[in-house]
Amino acid sequence: MKKVGTYKYIIGIDEVGRGPLAGPVAVGAMLVTSRLRTRFRNIKESKQLSSAQREEWYGHIVKASGQELRFAVSFVSAKVIDAKGIQYAIRLALKRSIEKLEVDPSECLVLLDGGLRAPEEFTEQKTIIRGDANETVIAMASVVAKVSRDRLMVRLSKKYTAYGFARHKGYGTRAHYDAIGKHGVSSEHRKSFLSRI
Repeated sequence: MKKVGTYKYIIGIDEVGRGPLAGPVAVGAMLVTSRLRTRFRNIKESKQLSSAQREEWYGHIVKASGQELRFAVSFVSAKVIDAKGIQYAIRLALKRSIEKLEVDPSECLVLLDGGLRAPEEFTEQKTIIRGDANETVIAMASVVAKVSRDRLMVRLSKKYTAYGFARHKGYGTRAHYDAIGKHGVSSEHRKSFLSRI
C-alpha cells in the first residue's frame, strides 16, 4: 500500500444504527483530499460528540463540500434488515454510498471502520479497528451518517408518534420497550431484533 498522501482521494466509511430496534441502518462514505483531511483533524467520532457538536461538525463539512470533499449517506430499511439480516443491509448501504461518490476506484485509498469491507474493485482499502476514533476521515463519515440517521428518526417520530423516536432514535430504551408493549410494532421496527428478546 502506498503512502496516504500519494492517493488522489481518501474515502472513509462508517456505519451507524447497527443495534436499534427500529429504523434503518446507515452507512456514510466521506471522500477528501489529503489537504481537506488535515483541515478536519480535530473532529471526533460521533459517539464522542454531543448532538449539538455533531450538528456543528456536519455544518462545517457541508460548507466545505466541493471537488475536494464530498460525502454520501445511504439507508437500508428495517424491512430489508428483517428479510436479509443486518450484515447484508450494511453491505448494501455501503455499496450504495460509495457508488454515489462517482469516483475511479484506482484513485482512492478506502479506510473503513471495524469489520467493514468496500466493494472488491477498490483494491486499495484498509479496515481499521476503532477507525472512527483513530482516523479523521472515518470520524467524518461517522458524523455525517449519525446526523443523517438521527434527522430521519426525528422525521419518523412525527409519523409514528407513540414511540418517541425523536428521543431515543430507535434504540432499546425502557420507554421504547414500554411503547412497543402498549402499541405493538410499527413498520419501522426490526421484528427480527425484537424476536430475540
